[in-house]
Formats: sequence, structure tokens, C-alpha cells
Amino acid sequence: MKTIVKTITHTEEDKKIYEQAGKILRDGGLVAFPTETVYGLGADALDAKASAKIYAAKGRPSDNPLIVHIADVNALYDLAAEVPEKALILAKKFWPGPLTMILKKQDKVPDSITGGLGTVAIRMPSHPVAAELIRSSGVYIAAPSANTSGKPSPTRAEHVINDLSGRIDMIIQDDTVDIGVESTIIDLSEEVPTILRPGYITQAMFEDAIGKTIIDPAIMGSLKEGVVPKAPGMKYKHYAPNADVTIVEGPHEKVVEYINSQIAEKEAEGHRCAVMATDETKGKYICKDIVSAGHKDDELSVARNLYAILRDFDKQNIEYVYSESFETKNVGQAVMNRLIKAAGHKIIKLD
Repeated sequence: MKTIVKTITHTEEDKKIYEQAGKILRDGGLVAFPTETVYGLGADALDAKASAKIYAAKGRPSDNPLIVHIADVNALYDLAAEVPEKALILAKKFWPGPLTMILKKQDKVPDSITGGLGTVAIRMPSHPVAAELIRSSGVYIAAPSANTSGKPSPTRAEHVINDLSGRIDMIIQDDTVDIGVESTIIDLSEEVPTILRPGYITQAMFEDAIGKTIIDPAIMGSLKEGVVPKAPGMKYKHYAPNADVTIVEGPHEKVVEYINSQIAEKEAEGHRCAVMATDETKGKYICKDIVSAGHKDDELSVARNLYAILRDFDKQNIEYVYSESFETKNVGQAVMNRLIKAAGHKIIKLD
């Protein structure tokens, strides 16, 4: 398959791109497109055969649910069997934007996009390209991140091209992805709203709007064997470069000492290593390849840089990555959630 790549120019020519992409979606094909979080890989959400192509193209496990992207709040009533008041409150406050809500599904929503569950994940993206594609195509778009399953999510079109060229029909290029980590997911299908994936929208923001919420413990851990994931990314190793990733937590002096000792040992054995640190700490390491994820107090800058950094490690053939932990007050919790999964939950805790 030859993958079409078209670049948004913010001119009248863009209309042809949306027309072409919309036809591909209506005909059961796959289109990658930018959102405000990461690039998504889209198919007609109500076409079971089309959504099955997403799993095949990504190599994604079939029990890992997909998120349905909409362009109008009224779509909630078409896709969800029940629309609780709290869902409407959150939609008014955070949509369009990086929020995914899990609700009980209508029968018309195919089991192939819900992991066989009786719920559906729905979000309304704020990125203008995503919004226009949904509107002009006339279909709801089921879309996980547009990467090979398990690899770092794509924040630039080149990442999508590297992973999926030749496996999907079209890529719409517009590198204005802003947030850099996937949407926050909240489950509203149970009595107490439960956050299943952290993102830009935090627990404090939810509780200001709808009162008590809880955080699923799997956010910073892993699901037990045999448990069916209700949200994308809960069960599997995700966001991982080819390198072995280790997170090191503890008093900063001890973290630096430990990482430097590991780097010295690995490089003496002939391995290529890298350190992921911050602007404030990068000068304290002995490694040849030291990358700053951003300012330690600017969690959003770290979020924007994370996936591109992990992908660059692959370009450099890095074998071992040692990373500091990052602040988790706001979107930093999402950063650490992704980093923990990239490390396969490999964390060294120093006293």
C-alpha cells in the first residue's frame, strides 16, 4: 500500500485534503491526523471492519479499547446509552479538549472498538484539523495514537511516517501538536467517577467541576493478570523506545551518583547510554548523551518533549536510558505514567 501524505497549508487547498481523507474514511480506510495531544490513527468508528484495520496496522491487542472522536456534544446521545449529568458538566467545561469520557454504550457501537466491554470512550478534540476532519467526513472517528503498538506516541508527522508508512491509506501532516501526551480518561459509567489515565486535565480540575473522583491504582502501576482494561494503555507496556529504560527516584545527590555509576559501568562494557534529566540537572552527569526534558518546574514542557526524546534515543541506537523522575502535581502525573510504562515499571528507589 502506498501511503498518501498531505500537508495542511491553511489555504483553500486544504479543502481537497479533507475531501480526500473523508472519502477514505467513509470507504473503510485509515487516516492519521494531528490532535492537540498526539497524532491519531482514524477509522469510521461504526464500521467494525474498518476499526479492525487499526489493530492490524498498529499490531495492537484487540482487547485494548479505542477512543471515538466526535465534533458535536449531541453525539453523546447517539453513542452512549446513558448520559449522566456529570458528563454534561465536564463536556461544557473541558470540550473541545484533551478529555475522554467512558460511558455505557449504545448497541450501534461495535464491540470491536470497545474491547468487548459495555462501555465506549468518547472525546471531542480541540485541534482544528481533527475537528474539521470529523465534521467534513461525516463519521465518528475511532482513533488510538498513530504509532506501532508499544512505541512512543507520535507528536510529529515524521514519527507516523516512520511507523506506519505503507500500512495505512493517508497521513495528514500539521505539526502543531501542543500538549504532547494523550487525553485524560475518566470513567463515568460507575457511581464514583474514576480517572483511568492521567493527562492535561487533573483530578483537582475534575473535583472543582463534579465533586469526588478517585484515581485507579493502575495509573502508576499495572493491571493484575486476567483483568480486562477499561481504557487504552492500562494493561500493556507502552511508549517504549528500543533501549532498556530505568527510572531512578530519591534524593537528588544519590540519584546523580547512582546514574553516573551505572553509566560508567555500561559504557566500559561498550554500551551506548543516555540520561534524561532537566535543565537544572543535566550538567551533573558524566554521560556523553544527556537530554533535558525541560525545566523541572515546567511540567508541560516535559510533556511536550517526552515522546520525541524517547524516539530520538532509537535514532541514536541508545541501549540503556536512565531517567530522573519528574514532578507529578499537574500534567507531570501523566508524564510519569507514560515514563513508568516506557520503563516497563522498572524503578530504582533510593533512600
